[in-house]
Amino acid sequence: MKMLNLFIVSDSIGETGELVAKAAISQFRPGLQHTKLKRFTHIDSLDHIKEITELAKEQNAIILYTLVQTNMRDALIECCKQYDLESVDLIGPVLNLLENSLGEKPFEEPGLVRKLDEDYFKKIEAIEFAVKYDDGRDPRGLLQADIVLIGVSRTSKTPLSQYLANKRYKVANVPLVPEVEPPEELFLIDPAKCFGLVITPEKLNFIRKERLIAIGLNDDASYAKIERINDEIKHFDKIVQRIGCRVIDVTNRAVEETANEVINHIFKNN
Repeated sequence: MKMLNLFIVSDSIGETGELVAKAAISQFRPGLQHTKLKRFTHIDSLDHIKEITELAKEQNAIILYTLVQTNMRDALIECCKQYDLESVDLIGPVLNLLENSLGEKPFEEPGLVRKLDEDYFKKIEAIEFAVKYDDGRDPRGLLQADIVLIGVSRTSKTPLSQYLANKRYKVANVPLVPEVEPPEELFLIDPAKCFGLVITPEKLNFIRKERLIAIGLNDDASYAKIERINDEIKHFDKIVQRIGCRVIDVTNRAVEETANEVINHIFKNN
């Protein structure tokens, strides 16, 4: 069986080119027997192009390439003509088609798809983290979190956690109740990453009454009474002072606004 020599040339890690090569090869021979496949990655200079094509000439190799920069593709095409080499551009025709269809110029930045994938998986990881460590379920998450939110019930801790998770922050939140001592881990974290969410008693009274009605309960339960709310806020104040963390008033404030304040504070302290 004839030996097949394939060079994969990429300005990133060459994963796409290798996958295409293997898919094509599989249509002619099982596995990669009698096939030499070599990756040339992070190719970013004309000297690299010349060296690769000289080597391809010596080894009688076919070149498959995924180069997003026009000047690099043009240089490789010229070198292949010079050395009479067979080559296939795996991405250039698609870029040209999209450019004509969209009326936009491509970024021509190597490795963007990998960056997008990494960004996506970071977001998923952060969302899963926020769910796992929501509502004080597991205090161990406090030590791993980028951001910790504390507050009495109905101060938008969970919605804010999810919003920040979509911004790729790992967030844990802890409800504060006078009858329950906060987890010890809460006092071991860096105060700069902890945020206390507070709301006026009157607004919280209204929100809790609406919540009770929504779930079919009487709105005069202790949970919604102003006296109970004042006790909870006093307890909240004590815990906040003990931690030494920043307090944000979320009264009549959108989740997005609160999130921006949290992110700006985190950014300044990093």
